[in-house]
Amino acid sequence: MITEPDLTGDERAQLNGFLNLLRDAVLRKSDGLTDEQARRRLVPSELTTIAGLLGHLCYVESYWFAVVLDGRPDPWAAALTEDGDAEFRRAMDIPLVRLRAEYERQCRLSREIAAKLDLADEVPFRDGRKVNLRYVLIHLIEETGRHAGHLDLLRELIDGRTGE
Repeated sequence: MITEPDLTGDERAQLNGFLNLLRDAVLRKSDGLTDEQARRRLVPSELTTIAGLLGHLCYVESYWFAVVLDGRPDPWAAALTEDGDAEFRRAMDIPLVRLRAEYERQCRLSREIAAKLDLADEVPFRDGRKVNLRYVLIHLIEETGRHAGHLDLLRELIDGRTGE
């Protein structure tokens, strides 16, 4: 069942609602596939696969919420210095069931971290700048929405499944 964002909620409820709707779409679009289907290359980019996109979205959730907002060490820093697409490549060797569980776990952690902050709370970012929770939520809506669209197309090419 799809949970639509609150039509009359406050800013935080609506931001969280849209991000959660998109997170659910990512999981729906990857549900019921085999590992082979999740790794299948259907477009010229070798990295644009269902598995690769799930790996990337796990990283994005971890980076913005755990690393940036919660100040935790970035477990991907070294790998991404050597290969800017490491999270896509790593995902190609992980069973889909594990990728989905990792994404769900990371989304839960992201929600917990966000719940401790006000939208305007600022944390240090790069180059002496600051970032707040509002920016991170909006950015994750954009990022997750873009990749949910990729997943829509890949899923349709794999088995014809369309719709939310």
